[in-house]
Amino acid sequence: MAAKTKFRGSYTALVTPFKNGALDEQAFRSLVNWQIEQGTHGLVPVGTTGESPTLSHEEHHKVVEWCIEEAKGRVPVIAGAGSNSTREAVELARHAEKAGADAVLVVTPYYNKPTQEGMYQHFKAVNDAIGIPIIIYNIPPRSVVDMSVDTMSRLYELDNIAGVKDATANLGRVSQQRHAMGPDFIQLSGEDMTALAYMAAGGHGCISVVSNVAPKLCSDLMGAVFAGDYPGALKIQDRLVPLHDAVFKEPGVAGAKHGLTLLGRIQEEVRLPLMPVTEPTGKAIRAAMMHAGVIN
Repeated sequence: MAAKTKFRGSYTALVTPFKNGALDEQAFRSLVNWQIEQGTHGLVPVGTTGESPTLSHEEHHKVVEWCIEEAKGRVPVIAGAGSNSTREAVELARHAEKAGADAVLVVTPYYNKPTQEGMYQHFKAVNDAIGIPIIIYNIPPRSVVDMSVDTMSRLYELDNIAGVKDATANLGRVSQQRHAMGPDFIQLSGEDMTALAYMAAGGHGCISVVSNVAPKLCSDLMGAVFAGDYPGALKIQDRLVPLHDAVFKEPGVAGAKHGLTLLGRIQEEVRLPLMPVTEPTGKAIRAAMMHAGVIN
């Protein structure tokens, strides 16, 4: 099996800033730099948090390219390349590889409800089309299908399947997947609130929404875990819990964008069918950011 880069730590599922309905390139590039300066270990452009469902293919390509250009190899970039059309996922993955991404994040096909074999063939097609690592994104609440540990195990035999972003919120999975695929299979939590517990069970990191708003704290939490300092990590977790809650009171993208607007980093603009957060949620996010110490 091909050697696989270790993807560890706090990876930010980047929002895509908009201005008057269009991509805000300047705000996005500045966000990438700020994230790296704050200690974020890696970047994930155009995942669900990047509003990939409402970006055109041309916009999707641009965001991936800007992220790679701006990161300049300082941190790994795992480009979102998911689709419920296998042909489209292959095309997005090929583009990401050509643009210089370190890996791609490919979601289980949503809406079509494929079988385990259908999911296997979908990921195999992407695997066969590129030569960079693939992280499986397993998120049953959004995609309505749950990739079994057996299917994941079969996929791991392929050259480029490197790991999983696990958004099942089932902490038992970490141990089951570790048992089936071994400790080198990269396991990234896709759920902010349970990321610390996920790490304790053998996870390698988190692809985080909240790290858009609190990149240093999310990165410090992972640093504490890697140093074996669980009491220190728990102290950071205590600061972050209200923010994990508040950001997800309404869709996480909108919550993260509201937080970034409070920090003066982007304009609060999302694309329909998403809406900016309501006033009560906005207040909760501000209070949580104060509790975390990211604003005064």
